[in-house]
Amino acid sequence: MSSNNPIPIVGIHSVRAALQHGGEGVLEVWLENRRRDRRLAEVAELAYQAGVAVRRVMRDELNGVAEGVNHQGALAWVHTPAARGEAALGTILDHTQDPPLLLILDGVQDPHNLGACLRTADAAGVQALIAPKDKAVGLTAVACKVASGAARTVPYVQVTNLARTIASLKERGIWLIGTTAEAGTDLFETDLTGPLALALGGEGKGLRRLTREHCDLLVRLPMLGTVESLNVSVATGICLYEALRQRQDGLNHTGVSSKKTTNLREN
Repeated sequence: MSSNNPIPIVGIHSVRAALQHGGEGVLEVWLENRRRDRRLAEVAELAYQAGVAVRRVMRDELNGVAEGVNHQGALAWVHTPAARGEAALGTILDHTQDPPLLLILDGVQDPHNLGACLRTADAAGVQALIAPKDKAVGLTAVACKVASGAARTVPYVQVTNLARTIASLKERGIWLIGTTAEAGTDLFETDLTGPLALALGGEGKGLRRLTREHCDLLVRLPMLGTVESLNVSVATGICLYEALRQRQDGLNHTGVSSKKTTNLREN
């Protein structure tokens, strides 16, 4: 196996997803040599169909690469995926049949947080994750490893001017909702069923002022305890799954539409 900075993705589901979605980026699959169960056989068959070499290795070798993660006897070495440019976002939206659900991360600098957000975005059906090129972590090897294959299935779009990108999304009829602790509207009182981009800020500082000003609505997550804020990857999971819940139900249980709520963006 030879490649520039290959990274491992771990677990049967993640390896299967990598082979099914962009198998050309998979360099090699490692399977535990003493296991011959059906699920590993399916992974081996997918690798064969994708033209990817399969190597049978000892469990200790898998353990060493997985570094404590439950590998389930399967691991794949993959190319680090490249970020996409702003032009790709238009193509993605042009081919999206369902109401778009996008995630904007404004200034996330921790690769573990980015990887966790990518993984949740994949699970929630997000069509693209958008982030600025500057003051943001990007698709590092650590971020891709934490994402467990989602860095290949969720398009990661890096843009030079986030405010300009938000303006172009609004021209397409996509509603921009940002999260901030100072907002007067609760996330769970907001209609998230239409074309939507959810914007969350980076560690510590949250959304930048210019990003907040370009949002159509600012919402907050209710905080009933003593902590002042949540980790951005946790907040992302809450927001995306509330949107997913509403979309699967086909209605907003609260009866409150975000487009009929007073715009609370900060000036």
